[in-house]
Amino acid sequence: MKLVKNDLIKAFSLYEERALMHRRFKHGDILPLLENIRSAGYLAVTEIGQSSEGRSIYRLQYGQGPIKILLWSQMHGDEPTATMALFDLFNFFGGKDDGFDAYRNEIASKLTLYFIPMLNPDGTERFQRRTAMDVDMNRDARATATVEGALLKEQAMLLKPDFAFNLHNQNNYYNIPGTNTPVAISLLAPAYDYARNINATRADAMRVIVGINKILQEVVPDAVAKYDDEHTPRGFGDNFQKWGVRTVLIESGAYVGDSEKMIVRKCNFVALLKAFEEIADQSFEQYSITDYDTIPFNDEKLHDVLLRNLTIEQDGTQIVVDIAIRQNEKTIGSDYCVVGVIEDIGDLQDFYGYVDIDAAGLAFAPAKIYLEPFASLADLDDTIVMGLLNKGYAAVIIDKINPDELLHRFPIRVLTKKNVDFSQRLALGNAADFFLHRKGKIMYALINGYVIDLTKSLQRHYKNQVL
Repeated sequence: MKLVKNDLIKAFSLYEERALMHRRFKHGDILPLLENIRSAGYLAVTEIGQSSEGRSIYRLQYGQGPIKILLWSQMHGDEPTATMALFDLFNFFGGKDDGFDAYRNEIASKLTLYFIPMLNPDGTERFQRRTAMDVDMNRDARATATVEGALLKEQAMLLKPDFAFNLHNQNNYYNIPGTNTPVAISLLAPAYDYARNINATRADAMRVIVGINKILQEVVPDAVAKYDDEHTPRGFGDNFQKWGVRTVLIESGAYVGDSEKMIVRKCNFVALLKAFEEIADQSFEQYSITDYDTIPFNDEKLHDVLLRNLTIEQDGTQIVVDIAIRQNEKTIGSDYCVVGVIEDIGDLQDFYGYVDIDAAGLAFAPAKIYLEPFASLADLDDTIVMGLLNKGYAAVIIDKINPDELLHRFPIRVLTKKNVDFSQRLALGNAADFFLHRKGKIMYALINGYVIDLTKSLQRHYKNQVL
């Protein structure tokens, strides 16, 4: 059967793995899922090695066909989107009597799929890019100094796959060139040499990507791009291509309002199911590599917040500038907080913001600390916080903080002592805490990089840290 968009969306809705709905899941969270799959027997589950800290790394197999495909995810521990999508696929391959049995039979008879989910479980535990040995595994294909990198290369040499899918996340700040649209998925047939030559292997990978792009344009129109194709001799994708494996890089990007990557996860699921189909029936061969060339390359001109035409004063001189704010993430236990900083100041008319405000007619006002302490976080509520923000207070002091209250949901800084360094200066790299007013009336609060429109009620919970 040929799957169309509605089939693929239906399959995702039926088989989305509900145990993985938060992107900071750990190795321990996938172990019971793997055990359930092993017990059910619809995929073969094999422990193929362990990480440097002794966490098990698994390979799953589906089908017995002559065309072999190897997929791996989360070789960077803080790139979990494709791992979620792989478990959705595992659920799908375990399904039956749902209208997709003909597809499964076709895949199982023509393909052998090998999956390695969570190749870097130690990095995942810390939600960091690198392994526990602080090595970027995707720059270890040549030296294979890491046990995890050596394991992946060993699997490549053992299985000799015909196709490989290298599954990653890219940052949230890539956009489709000339637009404010975030790139939901970027694709690449990695280059095997510095000249970026195209041989039969790389050309086939390009054709597979054309098919993926075609279906994704139906799911996330005009939100697909190509990743930078500069040759990386240490990279696994480049080396797989050099080893004669048709290699496709899929980078999960961003979608507005999709902080936990659920929509982007669905894009992975759709893309992979369609790619399997077109590899199985060889229909990818119909595509031209010139269509690959028409996919735009990523641009990187997005910021979390962009304030345009804001009047600021420095050393007695007023100027009108644009201000970009970046909201970085800082891991706190199994959760995280946002760290909002001033990323750029100046002429940013060629850039975009997820929150993009024309601040013409607005002026900067520094943040103040409310000096009368609150006894505990329980004494704060949305009404109190909004009242303080409307008076220009960006921070409060709490006398007693419990150990389980390191994070809070309020759009205000929470300080634990009066002498906390709380910068009131607008400068590169400084915390993004200030106000925008019009003729003395505060219109917006910028708290830890979050924009709070004070003419409206609070619309969300915030990911802030007690300082």
